[in-house]
Amino acid sequence: MNIHEKYIKRCIEIAKNGLGSTRPNPMVGCVIVRNNTIIGEGFTSAYGGNHAEVNAINAVVDKNLLKEATLYVTLEPCSHFGKTPPCSDLINKSNIPNVVIGCIDDNIKVAGKGIEKLKNAGCKVTVGVLEDECREHHKRFFTFHNKKRPYIILKWAETKDGFLAPETKNEQKPVWISNQYSRQLVHKWRTEEQAILIGTNTVLQDNPSLTVRDWTGQNPIRIVVDKDLKLPKTLAIFNYEAQTIVISKNDMDFSKQVASQICDILYENNISSVIIEGGKHMLQTFIDENLWDEARVFTGNTLFNSGLEAPPLHGRLISEENIMDDILKTYRND
Repeated sequence: MNIHEKYIKRCIEIAKNGLGSTRPNPMVGCVIVRNNTIIGEGFTSAYGGNHAEVNAINAVVDKNLLKEATLYVTLEPCSHFGKTPPCSDLINKSNIPNVVIGCIDDNIKVAGKGIEKLKNAGCKVTVGVLEDECREHHKRFFTFHNKKRPYIILKWAETKDGFLAPETKNEQKPVWISNQYSRQLVHKWRTEEQAILIGTNTVLQDNPSLTVRDWTGQNPIRIVVDKDLKLPKTLAIFNYEAQTIVISKNDMDFSKQVASQICDILYENNISSVIIEGGKHMLQTFIDENLWDEARVFTGNTLFNSGLEAPPLHGRLISEENIMDDILKTYRND
């Protein structure tokens, strides 16, 4: 690992502190180095706050050192006015002579313009250090801007014999397949993504609230697909704890590609990532239309012998781990 890679790797590490709070902005990490010593670092603040570069520059105690420093950042510094002024202007104003960038920002508002500003001011710019790792880190941001849809994560739990749910149940609540530690992990995931989506049948059968209870963080926006608007407002999904968006036949044509239309609606609502939590029909809809990026599948240590079968999935297995007596497999749709 060369010196540039070392500090870009650190940028990625600290950038993850912004996961779940910066959306729809990307979670950027920035490190400022002088004489092989970090003199300032920062990550993107919650939406509306400072960008990573601003926080890193502000963290430098002696600003005179900036004129002898190198700024490392996971994503090309912005060049336009939004909630905050352009970061490329601040870098130039701070007289930082060297900038190392992980990957270019594909967003049409930036797309090389930040780099151009830096170079025009006499800054030496190096681009593409750990580019693949930086693009993976910014996967939600790039999916949203390049594919015009949110980054889509499928999630379900199935029994050892491949069932999502029993044939019948007596109460309007979930039948747990995964253990309490896996369920806590799911709550952590909810804080990391902008929205969570389920269909009518799952709401009626389980009456979920889809909020964060076993982890600290922000509740996701709840998306409910309710074609005929038959869900009573007394259900937990409509409580005050989080925003709920209902998609019905008034919003889309259910005789056409449903998942694609849902993605269009989410994009229009500026939602950059979503967890599809079920049920089987909703999961299968996104699988059939090949509209998914990741799938996280728990296999619990239980048997149903019969019931609702888990959907078949064809993707690349990227990780497998044990969570006590559960197995969690993560797949990527290449």
